[in-house]
Amino acid sequence: MTLAALLEGLPIPIIQAPMVGATLDEIVVAVSEAGGMGTLAAGGLPPADIGPAIAAIRSRTSAPFGVNLLMAPKADPAVGEVDAALARLAPWYAEAGAPLPEAPNQFAPDFEAQFEALVAAAPPMASFTFAVLPSAQVKRLQAAGTYVVGTATTVAEARAWAEAGADGICAQGFEAGGHRGHFLGDIEDSLVGTMALVATIRAAVPLPVIAAGGIMDGRGVAASLALGAAAVQMGTAFLLADEATTSRPWRRAAQAATDDPTRLTRAFTGRYARGIENRFMRLMHGVQDAVPAYPVQNRLTQPLRAAAAKADDPELLSLWAGQAVRLARPGRAADMIRAWWAEAAEVAEALRVRTRRGQETE
Repeated sequence: MTLAALLEGLPIPIIQAPMVGATLDEIVVAVSEAGGMGTLAAGGLPPADIGPAIAAIRSRTSAPFGVNLLMAPKADPAVGEVDAALARLAPWYAEAGAPLPEAPNQFAPDFEAQFEALVAAAPPMASFTFAVLPSAQVKRLQAAGTYVVGTATTVAEARAWAEAGADGICAQGFEAGGHRGHFLGDIEDSLVGTMALVATIRAAVPLPVIAAGGIMDGRGVAASLALGAAAVQMGTAFLLADEATTSRPWRRAAQAATDDPTRLTRAFTGRYARGIENRFMRLMHGVQDAVPAYPVQNRLTQPLRAAAAKADDPELLSLWAGQAVRLARPGRAADMIRAWWAEAAEVAEALRVRTRRGQETE
C-alpha cells in the first residue's frame, strides 16, 4: 500500500497536527479511533521514551497514526552567547519568581538517537520538520514499514523531500501556528499561504499533499480537498480539545483570542514561530534577532515557560496558535472531527448544487 492509499482509506481525512506541549497519546488515540489520524509530537521526547510512547498508542488503537520529530540543528553557540542570552532573560526569570538557570550541557534531544528509536518502533507514518532527511534514512524507515512525510513551506522544499524519496508532503502554509518548518530559504521565503502552497506543490511534485495552516472547520477541510490535498492537518483547532494537554493559561488565551491575535516571533525559541501576541513577544521584539538560534534559546526559556504555566501567567508563555485561533472551540476530539467532516460534506453538496445551477442557466 502507498501513503496515498492510506490517506484515501481514512474514514475522515483529518490529521491531528503534532504540537509539543499539547498533543500526547490521549488525543492521538482519540483522533485515530474516530477515523482520522492522530500524530504524536515526539520532538521533545528523550530517545528512550519514544519506543514506549509508540507502544502505548499501539496498545490502545489498531488505526493508523503518525509520529513527528523536529530535526534540530547541532547547537554550537559562540563564546559568551549563552551568558549574554541568560543575562537578557534574567529580568523575565525574576518576574516569574524562578531562578535563572545555569548554562545547560545539552540543548535538545539527540536527533540521531531519536531517529534510531523511531526506526525500531516503526510507526505507520513519521513526519519531519526543520530539515530534510538523507535518502538513506528515508529508505530505512520505509523498509521498517513507515511512510515518510516531509514538512515543506515552499515548492523547492517539497522538491527536496521528493528527491529524498519521501512518500508525501505536509504543505505548511503561512497561517499555521507554532514553528515555521522552512529550511532552504529565510523566513521571508517561507511565507506562502496554504491555498497557494497546496496548489503549487501539487503541480510540481507527484506525491500526496497534506494541507496545513488556517484550517479550523469543515469549510476549510472542503476547500483544501478541492485544491487537491489528500488530507488536511489541523492543529490550532484541537487546542481546546478535552484530550489536549494545553496548559491552563494557553487554553485561556486561545478562548479569549480576538480577530487577529497572532504574530511571528523568534524571541521564545530562536526560530520563527506563530503564536498569540503577549507581553514577552512585544517587549522582546526589538532584540529578537540577537537571541541564539534554535535550539539554544528554546532550551534557555524552557524553565521560564514552565514557571509561567505553573503560575497561570500567559504573558511569559509561548502561546502557539494559528491565524484563525478565534474559531477554536472546546469539546471531545472525536466529536470535533466528525462534526468537521459532516460540515465538509454539507459545503461540498451546497457547492455542487450551486455549480449545477450555473450550468443549467447557460
